[in-house]
Amino acid sequence: MNEKMLKTISEPIKNFRFPKFEEIPDVGLYLEQTTKYISQIYAPVQEITLTSSMISNYVKKGLIPNPVKKQYNREQIAYLIFIASAKLVLSMDFINTLLNIQKKTYSAQSAYNYFCNELENMLRITFGLEAEITEIDDNRTKYPQIKALLRTAISNIANKIYLEKCFLYYNKNDII
Repeated sequence: MNEKMLKTISEPIKNFRFPKFEEIPDVGLYLEQTTKYISQIYAPVQEITLTSSMISNYVKKGLIPNPVKKQYNREQIAYLIFIASAKLVLSMDFINTLLNIQKKTYSAQSAYNYFCNELENMLRITFGLEAEITEIDDNRTKYPQIKALLRTAISNIANKIYLEKCFLYYNKNDII
C-alpha cells in the first residue's frame, strides 16, 4: 500500500471519536432524529444503513427497550450505536447474545464506553495510526472470556471498515 493511499484512508480515523455515554443526548429523540444522529456519528469512518424500520424491528425483537412516548433515550441510542457497528460482522442472533451477556455482567454505560474505547483503539491500530493496543482498565478481568469475545468482534469490525476503505480507494482511483 502506498503512502498516499494510507494517508487518504486513515485521515478520517485520526480524530474519530464516538460520543461517550454521558455525551449522548438524553432529551429523547424521535425515530428519524435517532437514525440521523447515529448516521452522523459514523459518517467520518463508515457509511451505515440504519433505517427507521430496522430500529422498529430491533424493538420488536427485544434488542432495545420500547421508546417512551415515541422517543429514544440515551441507553437505547447507545445500544443502537453498538448494533450499527456489530451488524457489520455479526448476525442479529449473535448481537442479541452479546447484548444479553452485557446485561448480565455490566451496566449499559460501562459496556458502551468500553466498546467505544476499544473500537476507537482498534481502528487506529488497523489503519496504522498506532502501534499497539491501549489497555483499558475497567474491571473486565472479572470476565476475561467476555472481554476476549468482544475484542474479537471489535477487531473484525475494524478490519471490515479498513477493507471497505481500501476497496473504495481502489475503485475511486481506478487502481488495478
